[in-house]
Amino acid sequence: MDFDIKDKSLAEAGAHRISWAARDMPVLRKIAEDFAREKPLKGIRMSACLHVTTETANLMKALKAGGADVYLCASNPLSTQDDVAASLVVNDGIPVFAIKGEDNDTYYRHIRAVLDIKPHVTMDDGADLVSTLHSHYPEWVKEMIGGTEETTTGVIRLKSMAQKGVLGFPVVAVNDSQTKHLFDNRYGTGQSTLDGIMRATNRLFAGSTVVVAGYGWCGRGIARRAQGMGARVIVTEIDPIKALEAVMDGYSVAPMKEAAKLGDFFITVTGNINVVGAEAFDAMKDGAIVCNSGHFNVELNLPYLESISKERSILRDFVEEFVTRDGRRIMVLGEGRLINLASAEGHPAQVMDMSFANQALGAKYLVQNRKTLEKTVVRLPEAVDQDIAALKLAALGVKIETLTEEQKDYLASWEMGT
Repeated sequence: MDFDIKDKSLAEAGAHRISWAARDMPVLRKIAEDFAREKPLKGIRMSACLHVTTETANLMKALKAGGADVYLCASNPLSTQDDVAASLVVNDGIPVFAIKGEDNDTYYRHIRAVLDIKPHVTMDDGADLVSTLHSHYPEWVKEMIGGTEETTTGVIRLKSMAQKGVLGFPVVAVNDSQTKHLFDNRYGTGQSTLDGIMRATNRLFAGSTVVVAGYGWCGRGIARRAQGMGARVIVTEIDPIKALEAVMDGYSVAPMKEAAKLGDFFITVTGNINVVGAEAFDAMKDGAIVCNSGHFNVELNLPYLESISKERSILRDFVEEFVTRDGRRIMVLGEGRLINLASAEGHPAQVMDMSFANQALGAKYLVQNRKTLEKTVVRLPEAVDQDIAALKLAALGVKIETLTEEQKDYLASWEMGT
């Protein structure tokens, strides 16, 4: 078995942590049990490009239980947990190509390694597998069943491909499932982002000003938790409806060039390029801390920051200080990459349980509907969302109401009024 990981001797530690995460993933565990019995993915070659974490490991084990021949690489150079990668290789026989801190050349070499199996199904977090396939292996695309996509950034890229008519197979937008974005993005990103910042800096949020760029579900979660820890929160937005919602939720809203003068912490979660750009870096005060929790580090215009700096140095793990020519010190966390995975462990298992349930069922859905799905970005059926939510509630010991026959009749009628 071919693989490329940091150190096989880390496997035992990784196995313990994978098992710890599994305790809080009852929905995925139930799916894995069903998969082991039904084998819905038998004979399917799968290439996965995801954050190599304890939660991802449990997803990989579920897919293998379903009969898939699965290969895994990292979707971010800093997100790999090396002990997890080792455990998957040593204990589960799953080929992994991921090393925390790998350079850009290694990152793409690993992507090519998992694509070399000529997959039937891709599983992406950021769409790097799909874009690489279409750019470098177009002859393989016509043989594909489809793919799944985990995150907002990837869905944006894929919808662009579909609109331009270049997407060669259907892709399930896992991020569009309510049991993914309403929970993973809001509660997972909200908690894990602040966890990553605190681990990297050991700084206090209370009394600080936190600038959150983007008020999608990730931004909502981060803003709420920063406010809950005593921070003053300023939101930047381009969407008037989301900006209005942020105002109604009690936050200040301002353009980035104005917020830049006030912020102590800057957190980007937009999926767009140069959100913190030249104007912002020029306006920031001494000691500003800048990080990103969107998928790619392009949200921060780091080349510009480098161009206006006279020196740079590593102060702590994942903390790099840039000293500008006018003497201001600006700190960039985790090289501008996903801070919740660069300096912390990513989302808690309880929320990834639902996200990865969607991934597993998305793969099954593609295989079962391969002859009918169009070459575009599709959502999982609402019934799948409902089933995942119901399983999660049952695991939490929460019961909900059910409609009586009388209530069903009332909702289905038009005759009954006041």
